[in-house]
Amino acid sequence: MPRDAVPQPVRLSDYRPPDWLVDTVHLDVRLHPTATRILARLAMRPNPEGREGSPIVLDGDELSLKSIALDGTPLAGSAYVTTAGTLTVLAPPQRALTLEIETVVDPSANTKLMGLYRSSGAYCTQCEAEGFRRITYFPDRPDVLAVYTTRIEAEREEAPVLLANGNPVESGAVEGTSRHYAIWHDPWPKPSYLFALVGGRLDRISDHFVTATGKKVELGIYVEPGKTERAGYAMDALKRSMRWDEEVFGCEYDLDVFNIVAVADFNMGAMENKGLNIFNDKYVLASPETATDADYANIEGIIAHEYFHNWTGNRITCRDWFQLCLKEGLTVFRDQEFSSDQRSRPVKRISDVRLLKGHQFPEDAGPLAHPVRPSTYREINNFYTATVYEKGAEVVRMLKTLLGEEGFRAGMDLYFDRHDGDAATVEDFLACFADANGVDLSRFALWYAQSGTPHLAVSGHWDAQARTYRLDVVQTLPPTPGQPEKQSMVIPLALGLVGPDGNDLPMRLDDGTNAERGVLLVTQPRQSFVFRDVAERPVASLNRGFSAPVKLTSDLTTQDLVFLARHDADPFNRFDAAQTIALAHLVEATAARRTGRDLPSPAALVEALGATLSDATLDPAFIAQALSLPSESDVAREIADDVDPDAIHDARQALRRALSAALTPALEGAYDRHAPTGAYAPDAASAGRRALRNACLDLLAAGGTAPGLARALAHFRDADNMTDRFLALSVLAHNAPDAREEALAAFYERFRDDPLVVDKWLALQAQIAEPGTLERVRGLTGHPAFSWGNPNRVRSLVGSFAGANQTQFNRADGAGHDFVADAVLELDGRNPQVAARLLAAFKSWRSLEPGRRASAERALRRVAAKPGLSPDVGDIVSRSLEPA
Repeated sequence: MPRDAVPQPVRLSDYRPPDWLVDTVHLDVRLHPTATRILARLAMRPNPEGREGSPIVLDGDELSLKSIALDGTPLAGSAYVTTAGTLTVLAPPQRALTLEIETVVDPSANTKLMGLYRSSGAYCTQCEAEGFRRITYFPDRPDVLAVYTTRIEAEREEAPVLLANGNPVESGAVEGTSRHYAIWHDPWPKPSYLFALVGGRLDRISDHFVTATGKKVELGIYVEPGKTERAGYAMDALKRSMRWDEEVFGCEYDLDVFNIVAVADFNMGAMENKGLNIFNDKYVLASPETATDADYANIEGIIAHEYFHNWTGNRITCRDWFQLCLKEGLTVFRDQEFSSDQRSRPVKRISDVRLLKGHQFPEDAGPLAHPVRPSTYREINNFYTATVYEKGAEVVRMLKTLLGEEGFRAGMDLYFDRHDGDAATVEDFLACFADANGVDLSRFALWYAQSGTPHLAVSGHWDAQARTYRLDVVQTLPPTPGQPEKQSMVIPLALGLVGPDGNDLPMRLDDGTNAERGVLLVTQPRQSFVFRDVAERPVASLNRGFSAPVKLTSDLTTQDLVFLARHDADPFNRFDAAQTIALAHLVEATAARRTGRDLPSPAALVEALGATLSDATLDPAFIAQALSLPSESDVAREIADDVDPDAIHDARQALRRALSAALTPALEGAYDRHAPTGAYAPDAASAGRRALRNACLDLLAAGGTAPGLARALAHFRDADNMTDRFLALSVLAHNAPDAREEALAAFYERFRDDPLVVDKWLALQAQIAEPGTLERVRGLTGHPAFSWGNPNRVRSLVGSFAGANQTQFNRADGAGHDFVADAVLELDGRNPQVAARLLAAFKSWRSLEPGRRASAERALRRVAAKPGLSPDVGDIVSRSLEPA
């Protein structure tokens, strides 16, 4: 039976411990394409902290129950009850007991890709958050931890590789049959969401890692046959991740083997199942011919992320799903730190903040806003959000800023020592930092409880006679759904005072103390900080390194910002100063476009970017970031109300043309200086050189001049790697309609047999900001390369159209909204998770101008009116339509 399609709200305040615990789980899984049999033997006992005399209530979803026995005796039908979502043993003896349950599932029919399913002929599982209940009946919640032993049996010809969590114990032939088996044992207690199983015809690359204490760990990466040559970078990233986690956090791996499996059909990016990580193959497979520099960086970061979960997520897991940020936000912070150490820390910080602002800030400002730790949910799959992940990471980063390097490490060490083997809470986590440092973090905990992006308005006043500089800070936090009133937050505001010579001035507060580590603590609605012995007017460099996830406005002049873009010692703020100039220009230019006025001059931005381009001391990857203008979504977020996407697009295109004309000599010089000098390599330095060269090409072509477009066409034809080839194709697709179709056809013909490269081809076409794109996308849904059943294809085509093509998704005639709504309804019965994520593209619909806003609302109401919506889509659409 399917589970209830209209789930009741789950509230953090209603949490209570499980009534029954599971000590061990023995699974016997006999794989079959349409009738896989699972025999689960659960050693259970009453929980001393549970309710005395309780029945055993187990979760289930779309299971066929074949038998149930208690201590070896089959249960009579009157002894248990099944519903759409549960199996209840009504009056079990209140002692330790063994429950044996036999279920049958159909992996081939499981299009939801949750539980046990088949992907390209291979068997695979995905159990987070609530997928294990689609395999067998179980108390499917993260605070029930058990030791698992798994026996897998399959036809040897169909599935010669059989994998599960933990260490291999035994394998062999099933006597008298063509089948074989493997037994795996995981000695570490884990929640059911970390269970994993894989069976199929897979190739393997092998390596090993020796831990800090001398333990040899066998490493394996399994891929579809014929693709092992593209898994080498993932293996290298894994080994670097393992060493880094030992050196930086003292975390050593704890099993004899570590396996990764790459599959083609996967709802998420990857999953950290204990000892058996399962990945979307786009985050494992890479070669210079097929993967861009961004792909290599993503593989490195996501391999690290899933491995780091071994401690922050697996060894210490979540008490309940409200604590999701405790594993995801913390582990995102850890993978960001890893990538920062492996590559360029300033560039990584810039890219992470761009991601936060582009995805999480709009979430905070719309109907789907929720705290880093939500207090209620209807469908937990919808809370794997930028708020939980990216903002959750920022909260951890603020802890490090507040406590310093040593204080932060002391808190992490205590967390690992105190809670190893626990299902922990945010309170447990914060208590470790408070206890390790002797500080009170009760006010800081508001970051986990309050939704929305805090606003800081900062103004500076220099008193030449008194030689003082006063910084006035006003803090506000706007209302969000369910939270009309807010308390002031604890905000670590890192800053510097930059003197006329471009150097930082000493910062002595009026009370005679120094601003420790250059960080001010903003805790009140209004605060002032006075610095003394300031002989010359400084320029305040605010929120250095993006020390807090806030929206900042200040009284800095445009020339102040140009000065910071030239001289700021903080790389992030040097970048951000130019972005602030660009954003202000684009907001003004958008308004001018809508009212028919002349566009403002971009002279200040030309000056700032020209200085950046000519600075030979800067990292090429940093310059590339500086040249990348705020996105159309960034401008829409800044405008916030009555948004006209067409006007934003026109203003941004006009600015790109103006910059191209003004900076052509500098852009051409940088392009030529960074020409490749050898074979492709994915290292950070080489990637940075390519990034700058390609950023220059993009701006040169934006002018639409014959030389610029000819350069782009030559770049496409001469490219010897995917980074250069695809960037040039993108430039042609967006700027050269006459050359576009031939280039797109040539690209497809070359890579038609590689689905991951075809995904890039689909996504690029969906992002072309022209009226004909919607019909192009409609046509591509019928292309042989597209499949509604593969999440990667859907995300590439429909997801890119909805999320990265603001003018065409938000067409004035409403056709873009209708198309995405139709896609959601098409997908809902097949894969509700993918459908719900597509629907989240409407998260900023209330900020649109009235016509488009009405169109978006009609589309949402049409989705809401469909009978039998999945809980996933029903939850998103109902929250999207709730009154503001």
